[in-house]
Amino acid sequence: MIKRKLSDAIKSHLEKPEITVVTGARQVGKTTLLKLLESELKAKGISTLFLNLDIERDNAFFSSQETLLQKVHLELGEKRGIVFIDEIQRKENAGLFLKGLYDGGLSFKLIVSGSGSLELKERIHESLAGRKQIFHLAPVTFEEFLGYRTDYRYEGKTREFLETSGAQVEGLLAEYLNFGGYPKVVMASSADEKRMILEDIFQSYVLKDISYLLKVKKPDDFSRLVRVLAEQVGQIHQISELSRTLGLSQITVRDYLWVLENTFILRRLSPFHQNKRKEITKTPVVYFQDLGLRNHLLGNLGEVQKTSADGFLLQNFVANLILEKVPDANQLHHWRTKAGAEVDFVLEKGLVPVPIEVKMARLKIPEITRSLRSFIDKYHPPKAYVVNQALQTETRISETTVRFLRPSSLLVEE
Repeated sequence: MIKRKLSDAIKSHLEKPEITVVTGARQVGKTTLLKLLESELKAKGISTLFLNLDIERDNAFFSSQETLLQKVHLELGEKRGIVFIDEIQRKENAGLFLKGLYDGGLSFKLIVSGSGSLELKERIHESLAGRKQIFHLAPVTFEEFLGYRTDYRYEGKTREFLETSGAQVEGLLAEYLNFGGYPKVVMASSADEKRMILEDIFQSYVLKDISYLLKVKKPDDFSRLVRVLAEQVGQIHQISELSRTLGLSQITVRDYLWVLENTFILRRLSPFHQNKRKEITKTPVVYFQDLGLRNHLLGNLGEVQKTSADGFLLQNFVANLILEKVPDANQLHHWRTKAGAEVDFVLEKGLVPVPIEVKMARLKIPEITRSLRSFIDKYHPPKAYVVNQALQTETRISETTVRFLRPSSLLVEE
């Protein structure tokens, strides 16, 4: 099994009265995570009930709150147990339904999961304020991938492994950049099998979530937009340009982008600015939450090093790596000026901006671009980073320490 770091965070919330809400894209392993947790609880003698709204038999218990409570009482009796509800987004008005249960005084701990935030983040956010804690399960992270692919021999020794196993780490990074982190893909043995799994994940997403659940009337147009965005990773996208390219209204493009974000396919990073007159302020950039899915949509799965898009893919990897460490995704931005200066990422740590540039090159000596110098001259950050394929050192520009790091080193960077 692939060990997931989120498991410990969820376990630490078991004693809290609030509803534990686990969100994440389709097929990232939410059900597996909860089933493993249920098995551990049962082994400790804790009573549990697991219901899945994708199963018609279980669905019948959600016709009303009273019906569900009767089922819980039948299974758990008077014991205080734990009730799992999987695929909660299938329930109409899920937020109000759960709010009614919670406000009625639960005699059991409630853990729910769902394949998107359309219900779990938007509507539930409105009706469950102060009644829930949300945990987001992403595709398998690079750190989790390293653990699985090395049979967990280096648990607690990540830094030492990265420092002493350069060639092995580079090979694993190349594999991860090509195929991404969907659990079934990680565990598949061949490129053809990985390709079939990713196609099934995408088609299932379009048919079940986009067409059936969200009632998107033209799923083919939606799919075309996703594929166009896969070509624009790390690049500014204009709603008007996407509208013209796809022959869709700007309102439709905005709606589809919102759906992609709220079903955890994409992330959009807003611009960093302190001077709106000189910087571009309304042009986000797009990154995929899973690199393998992005590559599959472009038709180059397993062949990334043969393409010219490697640099943008490495940017995507770095964006995901940073966002694993940042509690608020709104802290990460990109920087572009009307004069043409650009920095890939700006991480806001309190009032201090930290610029981060990503280079596919294997640098031999410290090289600092004019754009990064421009940012440093303007904002005087104490630290800046240049992520590259080989060089690990640091230099100084005025009062700024510029660190050169390999991508994997970000795993242990504070």
